[in-house]
Amino acid sequence: MTMTEDNKPSGPDLTKGVTLAELKDGKLLGHVGEEDVLLVQAGSEIFAIEPSCSHYHGPLAEGLVVGDTIRCPWHHACFSLRSGEATRPPALNTLAVWDVTRDRDKIIVQRKREAPKPSMAHRSAPTPDKFVIVGGGAAGFAAAETLRREGFAGAITMLSSDGAMPVDRPNLSKDYLAGNAPEDWLPLRGEDYYQDAGIDLRLNTNVSAIDPKTRSVTLGNGDRLPFDRLLLATGAEPVKLQIPGADQPHVHTLRSVADSRAIIKAAGSAKRVLVIGASFIGLEVAASLRARKLEVHVVAPEERPMQKVLGPDMGDFVRALHEENGVNFHLKDTVEKLNGTRATLKSGAVIETDLVVVGIGVKPRLALAEQAGLAADRGVSVSEYLETSASGIFAAGDIARWPDPHSGQNIRVEHWVVAERQGQTAARNMLGKRERFDAVPFFWSQHYDVPINYVGHAESFDDIAIDGSIRDKDCLLRYRKDGRVLAVASIYRDLDNLKAELEMERLRA
Repeated sequence: MTMTEDNKPSGPDLTKGVTLAELKDGKLLGHVGEEDVLLVQAGSEIFAIEPSCSHYHGPLAEGLVVGDTIRCPWHHACFSLRSGEATRPPALNTLAVWDVTRDRDKIIVQRKREAPKPSMAHRSAPTPDKFVIVGGGAAGFAAAETLRREGFAGAITMLSSDGAMPVDRPNLSKDYLAGNAPEDWLPLRGEDYYQDAGIDLRLNTNVSAIDPKTRSVTLGNGDRLPFDRLLLATGAEPVKLQIPGADQPHVHTLRSVADSRAIIKAAGSAKRVLVIGASFIGLEVAASLRARKLEVHVVAPEERPMQKVLGPDMGDFVRALHEENGVNFHLKDTVEKLNGTRATLKSGAVIETDLVVVGIGVKPRLALAEQAGLAADRGVSVSEYLETSASGIFAAGDIARWPDPHSGQNIRVEHWVVAERQGQTAARNMLGKRERFDAVPFFWSQHYDVPINYVGHAESFDDIAIDGSIRDKDCLLRYRKDGRVLAVASIYRDLDNLKAELEMERLRA
């Protein structure tokens, strides 16, 4: 990060030195030349690192130091203070670090370290191993990138049914859809990355079958591709609306870049949008299309939005927040038919609308796994190492149901950050590392200027302990079952949310 918004570097000049006493809570934002630098105390050591997370530029000065790492308060990315390496998604890019010297009681920062060269092991010493990844989403991309980062020198083929390179999918319903994020924010990596890393990324490529016995994948065009290790990361697809008129061209779902672009294009000439479903995606779409000045109506069968996940109080708050921003709710109701621009509701009400977005949930894409005979239970069953019932075949992301050490249940979670973290763990296990997947699930949802951070996983809960005020957007909610905290949600309590994640990690260890 170069300079702050008013174009002046922050804080003291670290080349002149500062004292330990100047570090408040073990951190100090200063500068070296024109660049902002964050000093961080971890135990008896002092580190100097770039102060903004490489994901969405969250302020690391407000983050949590754990050992010799620092965690971002916004979306829980984690960086090594020694090397600047992103050790946990959603961040992927390394941060700059500086050398720290001490002169008596002064801490001095002058020299920026050279960025390490990306691993190109595959170029120098290729091996005959063939790894195939089916899926071009968060888990598939994170796995491919991790394989190279870990020095894997064999062939990596990534088969994606999508027409776009792997993208930052959360953006598709949030800033990009709202018109606040440019196109170049979307790709997780540029096109040249795949070429340089020797990753054979094949877009618009369907896989018709997997054969665990012959260890081969059959493509839609009939070609067969052998593999030594396989990762299934086929993700999820939107649940389709099963009512008359659901197949009309102005009715959209949102999953891919193409979907998001189609909604943006339609929004250009639309005046009123009907969002069917008060899911996270549905309400993020509602907020994004309000930013585009459309009249928005949301129809959903539940009494209050998000009650099942966040509870009644947070559900009421989310509804009120959207209503303050001009969204019209039609709850405890459903759409029975779409006849041209007329939507008829079960209650008899009629909404005239020129754009419909359906957000009634997603379902895991399990057909390939089931056809291959892999053990399944409302998802692909995997071990703690993310390996399926067929040896050498792994699964990660929205399709994987894994043994969660915190809740003690087998769970399947449709979260972006979880998919990325599973992709990384699966990659290391494809290399024989035997690393347990035991990360605590995390997701965030953005509604106008209000972010909701959620850590843990509570399929059901007995009670909710509320600390602070939901209405004042300053709260932490603990979701408990049988006296145990299974999940925590918060608004603008980022540090507390990070601490809750750490507590869950330690409880389970």
